[in-house]
Formats: sequence, C-alpha cells, structure tokens
Amino acid sequence: VQLQACGGGLVQAGESLRLSCVASGSINSFVMAWYRQAPGKERELVARITPGGATEYVDSVKGRFSISRDVRKMTLYLQMNGLKPEDTAVYYCNAGRGFCDLWGQGTQVTVSS
Repeated sequence: VQLQACGGGLVQAGESLRLSCVASGSINSFVMAWYRQAPGKERELVARITPGGATEYVDSVKGRFSISRDVRKMTLYLQMNGLKPEDTAVYYCNAGRGFCDLWGQGTQVTVSS
C-alpha cells in the first residue's frame, strides 16, 4: 500500500483546511494517523484512528481537528478548523499494522497570523 497526501496550503489564522491521504490499497485493517513536523522540531502524532473507528488527538488540536476515514474510497482525512500559526508544519499520513509502517509524502500547511 502506498499513501499520497494532499490538501495543504497557506491560510490565515482561524481558517480551515482538509487534508486527504489516498491509499493505493485497502486501509481497513490499518491504524491510520496524521503526524506533523515543524521546522526544528521532532515529528509528532497529531491524530490517530483505529480500524474500529476509535480516535485520539494530541491535546493541542483537540476540539479543532477531526480525523476520519472512508474505507470505500481508501482515503484518510484530517479536517482542521480554527488553524493557528503554531499548526504550521509538514503533515504526514501514516498506516500501521504489526511490523508494517507506511508513510506518505508530506504536505505543507502554513498558517499566517
């Protein structure tokens, strides 16, 4: 399975973006996640969704971001509302299952104040 992320861009603080990650195969059995990496910082987990639909978020995005998946479209989404300058980063999608750990290329999100 290969992952292709898109949807990033330049927005102003308070605006919204939706990131998409399209998989080349089924994602039903994978734990899917979005990570981000800001300049000079380590990559961090932003949100995760299990095959059963359970979700978790890093505290800094709770109430603003929403992760979802469409298994028929083999697509993972990250709806980002109320964006802040500190959300500026390269966002990566990830699929994990056992020893299998797949990454898509990043998509840049830049939030201006």
